[in-house]
Amino acid sequence: MDLQFLQQSFYGNSLQDYCVFFSAIVVGLLFKKLISRYFSKLLYKLIGKKDSEIGIDKFNELLSKPIGLFIMLSIIYLGASHIVYPPSWHLSDISEFGLKMIISKGYALVYVLAIFWILLKVIDFVGLILFAKAEKTDNKMDDQLIPFIIEIAKILTYVFALFIIMGNVFDVNVTALATGLGIGGIALAMASKESLENLLGSFTIFFDRPFTVGDNVTVGSVTGTVEKVGFRSTRIRTFDKSMVTVPNKKMIDAELDNLGMRPVRRVKFNLGLTYDTTIEQIKAIVADTQDMINAHEKTDQEGKVRFQEFGSSSLDILVIYYVDSPKWGDLIDVRQDINYKIMEIVKKHGSDFAFPSRTVYLQQNN
Repeated sequence: MDLQFLQQSFYGNSLQDYCVFFSAIVVGLLFKKLISRYFSKLLYKLIGKKDSEIGIDKFNELLSKPIGLFIMLSIIYLGASHIVYPPSWHLSDISEFGLKMIISKGYALVYVLAIFWILLKVIDFVGLILFAKAEKTDNKMDDQLIPFIIEIAKILTYVFALFIIMGNVFDVNVTALATGLGIGGIALAMASKESLENLLGSFTIFFDRPFTVGDNVTVGSVTGTVEKVGFRSTRIRTFDKSMVTVPNKKMIDAELDNLGMRPVRRVKFNLGLTYDTTIEQIKAIVADTQDMINAHEKTDQEGKVRFQEFGSSSLDILVIYYVDSPKWGDLIDVRQDINYKIMEIVKKHGSDFAFPSRTVYLQQNN
């Protein structure tokens, strides 16, 4: 078969070169997914483990797109390696600003970004493995430390990618740039004073450990559960299920109450009885309530029930007891149980709960 026609030249390239180029694109589009899955399995063998709960399906989900982009770019590069620009266009050399430089730099930029995209997804996958292992331990510190390490790894990756792009794609003298950044470091530090304070605050939180992820804390006017400690801020999920972001500087400067460090939770309130309650009834209610609180399986023996004062519309009994658990769920369950039992005690002794009222006396003058 005569294939001489493939040697015919159009715009400085043979028909064979164009066929190779477009064939490479077609092959890339048709087999990109298959090839990417193959390379994904190879990469998974280096990173993943057979006993890992995060299997290859999750790995493919994270890396199929970046690996597919990388493979597509590589195939296009191989297919276009024989393609030259038409001499009739009189384009500037690749070392000078022009179409050649723009295409070359643009392609190199996308290629480098694809590589670092793969690296970032690998970091995400390693993070998933570490999170799965952390869930099996009782130590809360690893739940707090792992997101921080993942953030550090990603930031270092971004910085490394930036220097690679500037040095190899845009031909910037990275050494001179680093020297310039060193000279301007003081000005940069002053301009980002709050960011540096928050960063130092995050390290203080890790070393001093005033709280860990999962603890219930109160800082300022915010009360909730710590979900994440980052470089700049700490995220707290309030009991209203809203997410509040608190700067780390405030987390270490403000008064912080770690509710999770409490061995017990205190409950204090006044029990108001009607004024027609007799002394014997009050004594019986106080004694039974005290015995009930002392006998409760979720309270300690330090509870106090005392007839305290004569209120404006009620006889007030002070009730104080401690729930043997720092958990919010245990607290509200115990309070409900004891409240029910107090209602039964009051009813049993023939008294009732008072409500705000006012008695008006009218005097008639004859």
